[in-house]
Amino acid sequence: MEQAIDLTEAQYHQGYQLTLQFSDGSERVVDFEPFLRRSKHPRIQSYLNPDRFKQFQIVDGNLNWNDFELCFPLMDLYTGKI
Repeated sequence: MEQAIDLTEAQYHQGYQLTLQFSDGSERVVDFEPFLRRSKHPRIQSYLNPDRFKQFQIVDGNLNWNDFELCFPLMDLYTGKI
């Protein structure tokens, strides 16, 4: 039986990068800048403001900003491909 993977810790790294730690002990540095710059949606682009970008939280094992205004599938974060 496969064990579910949760996000256990997220720390600001630099620029638009976060260091993410998962319940299986793995760790990834994920760069969100390409995604944010490609987006045409003004709400998503608002996270190019560094202060706004740094206001992330872990809720129920998921990474989110502003009550899930911006969030990503856990497996995308786990593989580092957003």
